[in-house]
Amino acid sequence: MEGVLWKWTNYWNGWQTRWFILDDGVLAYYTSQGEVNQGCKGSLKVAACEIIVNPVDNTRMDLVIPGEQHIYLKASTSQERQQWLVALGSAKACVTTRNRKDSGDSNPDTLKSKKSELRLYCDLLMQQVHMVKTAALQEGGPELEKLNEATSLLGATCDTFIRTLEDCMKISNANFTYELPHQHVTDTALPPVLNPGKGKEKHVQVKHFH
Repeated sequence: MEGVLWKWTNYWNGWQTRWFILDDGVLAYYTSQGEVNQGCKGSLKVAACEIIVNPVDNTRMDLVIPGEQHIYLKASTSQERQQWLVALGSAKACVTTRNRKDSGDSNPDTLKSKKSELRLYCDLLMQQVHMVKTAALQEGGPELEKLNEATSLLGATCDTFIRTLEDCMKISNANFTYELPHQHVTDTALPPVLNPGKGKEKHVQVKHFH
């Protein structure tokens, strides 16, 4: 995905437009689309970021690498921000899923990343529910245009949230299955059981997990 976003530069220059490109899990930005061939001004790996939805401004999103880097961004519209948030969340999911497959097991960091995505979508859902409520209860009657826009965004976020939740379930189930082979139980691990009828010891047969 690529397009124009407003980026906070500093208190002197404020918000400035930049051309952003999201490709293969890396978000890079340039001064303008025409300067892409001259090299990017900066970049960051999406997998390392926390994606934060601004609770007040429905066009703003923050990308944070704790202790290292903060990028504050604004889209032109809430719909455009929605597209970027979903694209960033999907890119992050793809990277963690690929890493899990490469490692041959269910990496706990993958589940942690998915939970982070769920928190992001929860924040987005709460904001969009508020948008729907505001548009529906507008003085003088519902603002149909804003209501349609808000419900459309809400539906898309719900779909993304459900897909991410399903991914969490799959990862959790994979972790559970992966741990089962380590739970070996042997016959000698259990004490003998006396058979009251014959007065002889009777060993309990236990099936092994392989």
